[in-house]
Amino acid sequence: MQLIKAEVLGYCMGVRRAVTMAEEAVKAAAGVHRVYTLGPLIHNPQVLERFRSQGLDILDETELPQDLVSSVVIIRAHGITPQMETVLACKGARLVDATCPTVKKSQMKARSLTDAGYRIFLAGERYHGEVIGIQGYAPSCLVVADPGEATEKAEALYHSAPTAKTALLSQTTIAPDEYQRIAQAIHAYFPTLEIIDTICKATRDRQYALSKLCPQVDALLVIGGKESANTRRLLAIAQALGKPAWLLERAAEIPPGIRAYPVVGLAAGASTPDELIDRIARALTNRTLIGENL
Repeated sequence: MQLIKAEVLGYCMGVRRAVTMAEEAVKAAAGVHRVYTLGPLIHNPQVLERFRSQGLDILDETELPQDLVSSVVIIRAHGITPQMETVLACKGARLVDATCPTVKKSQMKARSLTDAGYRIFLAGERYHGEVIGIQGYAPSCLVVADPGEATEKAEALYHSAPTAKTALLSQTTIAPDEYQRIAQAIHAYFPTLEIIDTICKATRDRQYALSKLCPQVDALLVIGGKESANTRRLLAIAQALGKPAWLLERAAEIPPGIRAYPVVGLAAGASTPDELIDRIARALTNRTLIGENL
């Protein structure tokens, strides 16, 4: 079996930055302060397990402690709402903002467009942390998951406010072709729609690398957290291109029949650490490792 890796895979700049900031915060607070993240720092279970073993706890925003004085709270890479930042500050927490800079730009753009009187459409997964965070900066935005929902909400807005100034933002990990289809659906009702390019370059690069890899392989393994939007999208792209594909969180999940394929491709989401990619690659080249809990 031949193994080929995608040209671009694994940690993006925003995730690497968040992980580094968390490592520094945990080290600085050792034995002195409690350290938390509000929600998962990134969507990768191995990284979260490692941090948990070092004393970094995850807060649930629906069950916050009454007192966070002398505690450090790290804002996750996906960002949070400004309202939640205020709540944490009022509870006495010292905040470390590990929001991805690309996501932060989307938040600021949402705020400026709202202040300028625009009605904003936000393309993405309604309950994803990044989308919820951006909504905090544009409370009246209309979240649309697909072209059908975009058509439905654009039509409703057109009937109530046909001359509204409109703009479209996206979750940073959305597929460019899906974003274009959503834009076209809204544009049919609002020809002056301003389409803001908020798709992360790292996302584009990984999706392009996967598309380039697919014709070279017989099957594909996508490595990363099952809660990761960009990892799930890589899997969907591979499947749409007609390749047998699996999403793995660890080496133990390597499908036993993978050796039936002469050439296997490896891709990984933007929140997948290098050591996990290397571990799975080693397992694929060592028959005795497949199926072990690595």
